Amino acid sequence: MGKGEKRDRLTLPVTVTEAHRGKTLDVDCAQETIILRDPAGEPLGTVTWQAVIEQICAATIQRPPEQMRAQPRVSFLSKVRYGTPGSRPAESRATGIGGGGLFIESTAPLPVGTDLELEFTLPERPAQWLKARGIVVWVCPKADQYTFSPGMGIRFTKIADEARGLVLALVESLRRRPLAD
Repeated sequence: MGKGEKRDRLTLPVTVTEAHRGKTLDVDCAQETIILRDPAGEPLGTVTWQAVIEQICAATIQRPPEQMRAQPRVSFLSKVRYGTPGSRPAESRATGIGGGGLFIESTAPLPVGTDLELEFTLPERPAQWLKARGIVVWVCPKADQYTFSPGMGIRFTKIADEARGLVLALVESLRRRPLAD
């Protein structure tokens, strides 16, 4: 290749990753895509540079302290009602909780910074609705293979001591539970 020439394609053999040895990655600079090919050269899938860049950025981004979890969280499933102050509440489900907040599944998550009034149940007390106030601190607008279901992360801004105690007890009990064989 002469000086000033641009190379539009680059083929990289997979030689170290044992499970994929023999496959190749074709990097297409003009289309900004990467094609994974099997040992016979047949395409197995394509990903855009944008998707790769976003995944790397998401994995390495340093969140500001106000967005970092101060307390452990666990996966769980419960009912939740939420809405902005004075609005009619929407119903959904919470799929993660900790002493600092919870994750609400929603195909139309509210913007970061939205103040919410919340009511939610805990698995061992499905008839008891716990009240809290919170703020949307992060949003997952759509599900994909790397992220949660679509929804929003809520940080509690006001929750009664008794309710927080019940949440913390649930988190602790689920964290200590042994994994099934």
